[in-house]
Amino acid sequence: MSDDWDTVTKIGSKVSGGASQRETVVRGKAALNAAQRSGNIIGTEKKFATGNPASKSGVEGQRLTKVDRSDDIVPVQKVNPEIGAAIRDRRSKDPYKMTQAELAKKVNAQANDIKTLESGQAIKNQALLNKVARVLKISPKTGKALDEEPAKGSSSKK
Repeated sequence: MSDDWDTVTKIGSKVSGGASQRETVVRGKAALNAAQRSGNIIGTEKKFATGNPASKSGVEGQRLTKVDRSDDIVPVQKVNPEIGAAIRDRRSKDPYKMTQAELAKKVNAQANDIKTLESGQAIKNQALLNKVARVLKISPKTGKALDEEPAKGSSSKK
C-alpha cells in the first residue's frame, strides 16, 4: 500500500534522474491513458508562463522603440489653430453665446482645457474636441458650422 505513495507520474514537468526512483513525464494522450491503465497515481501541474505581460511584445513597445531609434524630435500633435478660432467665434455668437466656463461645464471638462483648445496650444484630445463640436454644432475636423444654410447657387433637386 505504501508502495503506491512512492510512485508518482508527473505530467508536463522535467525531472533529472538521481539515486532515487525517477519520476516519469508523460507526453501525449496515449501515454497518459497507459499510465492510468497501469494504476499509477497521476499528478498534473499547470505552468503559467503565458500570463506575464512583460514577456509579450505589444504595439506600444514597438512604437516606443521606433521613437527611441529615430534621431528626430517627435512633436506632440496639437489642435489646429483654425479649429480653435472656429470654436471661439462660434461660442461668442448669439445662439450659442456662452463663456468658456459654461462650455466646459456642458462638455464636462475644465475651463482651462477650453482656453487652451481655443488658443490652439492644446494637445489633441479627440474626445474633448468631439464633445465641444457637438455642443457648438461644428465639424471637429474643419471647424465649419454644420447648421448653416447652404450657399447660394447650390440648389437641391427634388
